[in-house]
Amino acid sequence: MFKDQWGSTLVSSERPETKLSEQAGGSGSTVRVPVQLEVGFAGLGHMGAAMAANLAAAGHKVIAYVRRQEQIGRLTELGLNPTLDVSRLFGCEVVITMLPNDDSVSDVVLGRQDLGIEGLASGLSPGAIHLSMSTISTAAASHLASEHARRGQGYVAAPVFGNPDAAKARELYIVAAGVPREVERCRPLIDCLGQKMFVVGADPAAANLIKLLGNMMTATTLEMMAEAVALFRKRGLDPKTFIEIMTSTMFGDRVHRIYGDKIVRQAYAAGFVMPLALKDVRLALAEADKSGVPMPSVQVVQDRLTTGIARGHGDLDWSALGLIAAQEAGLD
Repeated sequence: MFKDQWGSTLVSSERPETKLSEQAGGSGSTVRVPVQLEVGFAGLGHMGAAMAANLAAAGHKVIAYVRRQEQIGRLTELGLNPTLDVSRLFGCEVVITMLPNDDSVSDVVLGRQDLGIEGLASGLSPGAIHLSMSTISTAAASHLASEHARRGQGYVAAPVFGNPDAAKARELYIVAAGVPREVERCRPLIDCLGQKMFVVGADPAAANLIKLLGNMMTATTLEMMAEAVALFRKRGLDPKTFIEIMTSTMFGDRVHRIYGDKIVRQAYAAGFVMPLALKDVRLALAEADKSGVPMPSVQVVQDRLTTGIARGHGDLDWSALGLIAAQEAGLD
């Protein structure tokens, strides 16, 4: 437990093996039983589907809201209860969103009259909690928190660090912020989804800022590795040797090891696709501009991602910055 720059107390919580509640037995003994909730879930892409499936596997009833009929079968096979009717989520104690951007979260939570979409906030019961695990702007997080509070509902921001494989393996790192009692109510669910949770205070926007800046550190790392590998290849050398030395000495973290290997193997199959990465880069740059903080290295990454998408690589993982660097170096 320690203090952050906002003066809030940060709590790092490891995932327990099993999350349990206690209730009294007949002879004064304590009987430990699993906590089971009815949970709403909106945003069933690669990440969201893996997360929702883990909740279902832990014994929670997951009502999965989707807009397309063809998704129903896939989600049913994962043990979820899919629905095309957002009002099915209104009775849930907690509703999780794992959506791609500010607009999609706003559409689901606040509704769209022009599209005939009813919003979650209009139907959730007072005391229900919206657990927002999407990567969105700090302004959007603050606005959603305000709208829910106006209706007597809770809002907890809990963006995640990790890819779909990490989501499946419950190895996500989760950064949570919100009213303390509401964060604690969400803890049994968060414990089903990740290996560690960091609580960063009562302001939901703080969690989203941390997520955006963390993604920028990863993005600039990918760009630097991409450029270094391109130079190594241009000299006719095997970049695998270079990455192995770097990750065995000065740069042994997960980002360098996982993405360095992808860049060396030129394995850019979709994980975190370039358009989503570009969205996060633009959000981070907007935050920097609002605070008067230059981020020149992030500007470079924005240009590289824009180039990659313009060249038709928008369906590739953001590690395809390695492909862009190779092309710029004149490599096949």
